[in-house]
Amino acid sequence: MTEMALVFWYWWVLAVICLVVEIIIPAFFFLWMSVSALITGIIVWLIPAISTEVQILIFSVLAMTAIIGWRVYGKKYTIESDQPLLNKRGSQYIGRVFNLHEAIENGEGKIKVDDTIWKVHGVDCDIKTKVKVIASRGTVFDVEKVE
Repeated sequence: MTEMALVFWYWWVLAVICLVVEIIIPAFFFLWMSVSALITGIIVWLIPAISTEVQILIFSVLAMTAIIGWRVYGKKYTIESDQPLLNKRGSQYIGRVFNLHEAIENGEGKIKVDDTIWKVHGVDCDIKTKVKVIASRGTVFDVEKVE
């Protein structure tokens, strides 16, 4: 069986392909695979006698080290946002008081927030009652009656 000798530019092509995938699906995963393929290509360019198995081993070790290193770095140095609730729309309403849009019957009702109607859970109340949002579970608010 003939062994396919990987030449350096194969690794560079793989680096470009991984970079294109990273651009299409941004997740900082394929970026590190791309960097690993580029470095493997440079090593193979400098030392062309490296066997295919060693090349794949170098790439695998570089890729795993880079990906794990990025994950550890990302957990250690998280980015603090000045607007932590920006993409958590329901959580933005916790603590606010609203009028019921539909009476709470059997524990379920609705409130109107701006131009959106939200489903609520809480104690049974009539439509004229004011309620305070105390928690958000996806698209459903837990509310309590305001005296």
